Amino acid sequence: QVQLVESGGGLVQYGGSLRLFCAASGIIFSIGDMGWYRQASGNERELVASITQRGVADYVDSVKGRFTISRDNAKNMVSLQMNSLKPEDTAVYYCNARLWLTTGTKRDYWGQGTQVTVSS
Repeated sequence: QVQLVESGGGLVQYGGSLRLFCAASGIIFSIGDMGWYRQASGNERELVASITQRGVADYVDSVKGRFTISRDNAKNMVSLQMNSLKPEDTAVYYCNARLWLTTGTKRDYWGQGTQVTVSS
């Protein structure tokens, strides 16, 4: 009934750019904080960027100045513009959103993940 669908991952060379998209659909009443996490092979999942409902963004230090998170509340979407990509950005990227459903339920939802690979 509720899902987050990501798109936009792929293979890019060092210094290149990619933009990730995540669309929420289903019986959604409201969306709170949204964010992008990533998990590289053998590592724990880490928060890369987050954005509040009002558009206040925050980033992990390693991507500041290179990544930009944005959201479209009317379309229930969040995106992540990634510039100046480095091999260490290689990971599976996951979209996360805190959703209030029309049923009254409030919980965090995750996307299925999209692979980003940066070649050197």
